Amino acid sequence: MSKLRFPVALVAPLSIFAVAAASNAEVTVGNPAVACAEDPACMNRIHPAIPMVATAEPGERIVFVGRDAFDLSLDPDELSSAPAIPREGIGIVHALTGPVAIRGARAGDVLAVTIEALEPAAVGWTEAGPFGFAGEQFGQDGRFIVWRINEEYAVSDALPGVRIPNAAFPGVVTTLPGERLLAEVLEREGELLALGGTVLPPDPVEAQPAALCGPGGTRASECLRTIPPREHGGNMDIRYITTGTTVYLPCQIDGCGLAVGDFHYAQGDGEVSGTAIEMGGELTVTTRIVNGGPDLSHGPHYEGPASVLRIPSERFYAVTGFPLKAPGSVPANMAYLASDRVAGLSNLSADVHLAARNALAAMIDYIVTEYGYDRAQAYMIASVAVDLRIGQLVDVPNVGVTAVLPLDIFTGERH
Repeated sequence: MSKLRFPVALVAPLSIFAVAAASNAEVTVGNPAVACAEDPACMNRIHPAIPMVATAEPGERIVFVGRDAFDLSLDPDELSSAPAIPREGIGIVHALTGPVAIRGARAGDVLAVTIEALEPAAVGWTEAGPFGFAGEQFGQDGRFIVWRINEEYAVSDALPGVRIPNAAFPGVVTTLPGERLLAEVLEREGELLALGGTVLPPDPVEAQPAALCGPGGTRASECLRTIPPREHGGNMDIRYITTGTTVYLPCQIDGCGLAVGDFHYAQGDGEVSGTAIEMGGELTVTTRIVNGGPDLSHGPHYEGPASVLRIPSERFYAVTGFPLKAPGSVPANMAYLASDRVAGLSNLSADVHLAARNALAAMIDYIVTEYGYDRAQAYMIASVAVDLRIGQLVDVPNVGVTAVLPLDIFTGERH
């Protein structure tokens, strides 16, 4: 399958991968006018030995020019919908920009990263399939759609009557882990994989930087995949880490190694189909070194204005879900545990995952019945716009999850 490239009109070519603009105190990193493999500032693996591509002073603006997660080039006039993504393999995921060294930062510091702006590209995409949340239940009818994007909203010819407002944020914000955390991650994820858990182990196919992580790379068996977030940050996919917020990341190597990517134009809490509105763009951040900062041993922290917590709509409709199931069935996420007790139960105790599946099922049914979309379309609408939120965790056995649908996304203009 041929590799598509960005149309010139969508992404202005940049000069070399890292350019210090002294006149306005910016460091610009990334060149999506070429393929990830040709851009020294494009990385898609995590490892402490990945070389820095630029250095920024604390407080200096860093402009990360990023590509979408799969490094696609799409024209909505030529492609609006397809049964699957027009690209083979997932080795490229995620095509990140970086890493950038922060001058003066040392291992043991905390790095505060403030997001100043995220300018979206003109085209985005969403895919639904078996890889999503409860994909074996909701993602059997695979679908790939392309969005037209402007500063205010995104629309797709494949989803008539839906208009998604701009709520852009980076799915990935990360520093590089230290050697100790790297070893711990490799051990614990290896143990989980051996027992049948869902893990993507190190894989050199399409890995960047290739000299370190690719076939024949010096540390190829250690380069972590970017799919899961970890203690160093990474693919957190938290839509509230957006313009005006500050995320606190651990600095585990000198310089920290800040990298970003997986830009999303909009996403519902849960990103249930496996993707949001994926896009390229330009992310501007500033950094600050925090001595004696917060304890980040359980994961990054972030703060910002409460306005980012609100749904982008004046009205909503919501459904609920509880940990109930048909007797004889085993939720797919529990299959690797090989428990002989789960199948016979119709009610699991305090199982948030099952409650969320049930809330999502009810929401998909509602969108199909109320608005006339097919189930694959409803699944994608849920991924880019519906928030899965925990209602309560104490009313055992039936903890509760609610799915919230912003109604203003529907224009009423179905074709």
